[in-house]
Amino acid sequence: MKPILEPIHLERHESITSFIYDKANFETPWHFHPQHELTYIEESFGTKFIGDYVGPYEPGELVLLRSKLPHCWKNEMNESRTSKSLVIQWNKGIFTHVPELSPVFNMLKTASKGIIFDKGEVQHLVPKFKALVQLEGHQLYIELLSLLVELSNCSHNTLSEASFIDDLPSEYGKRIAKVHDFVEKNYSKKIYLKEVADLVNMSEQSFSRFFNKMMGRSFFTFLNEYRVNIATRMLIDSDDTVSQIGFACGYESLPFFFKKFGAAHSMSPAKYRKKHAV
Repeated sequence: MKPILEPIHLERHESITSFIYDKANFETPWHFHPQHELTYIEESFGTKFIGDYVGPYEPGELVLLRSKLPHCWKNEMNESRTSKSLVIQWNKGIFTHVPELSPVFNMLKTASKGIIFDKGEVQHLVPKFKALVQLEGHQLYIELLSLLVELSNCSHNTLSEASFIDDLPSEYGKRIAKVHDFVEKNYSKKIYLKEVADLVNMSEQSFSRFFNKMMGRSFFTFLNEYRVNIATRMLIDSDDTVSQIGFACGYESLPFFFKKFGAAHSMSPAKYRKKHAV
């Protein structure tokens, strides 16, 4: 398992890196790095983990993360499409803290909880974001600052309840990464607290306290959120019956599945499918 601290390798003469990620899966585990990050999801669906937040992601999302905020994207493994994103990462302190840039620095401060921008408002900025990935040197610096200024005027929502400013101990991150990977591979069957606790060499009681502290919720609340996210995509993308989807997502009781899905979406799975039918 990779450690939680992901080094971003910048050349001596660079303070910004930009790239296109285009592979079968998003392979990076739950991690953080000293750089700020702006990510645009171009292809694939799945679940994003931002700080203590867990929720679905889809193409067209633009997310801003402050440095040291733990995060990862997990695509749906049964998808035929690739996992593609455009990413820009930059060192803290490269922009001068002047009054004219106060909105940008306020936005970066808020991004300690993770920011997702309103799709409609940022749609016209997507071509500009894509063009950034092709730039380098002073042009990249100037255009990134220009983009951040425009984004600071766009509506957005925060994702994580907690702010992450300080580095997390490496061992904490490795434990959470293991739990994420385990849930991804086993959400479709019954999961016992003991097997997850054993996975990270902790007692059940210690693991429960640890997970609550790190993620702001119990492990089984987190597991349910993950299952509901998977079920949500299956309702839209598959022809399986609601019952088949409930069982496939690890729910042994359909009434319990309906209850949890209703709590998340304020409607039944059947109504959700009908509402989002193409």
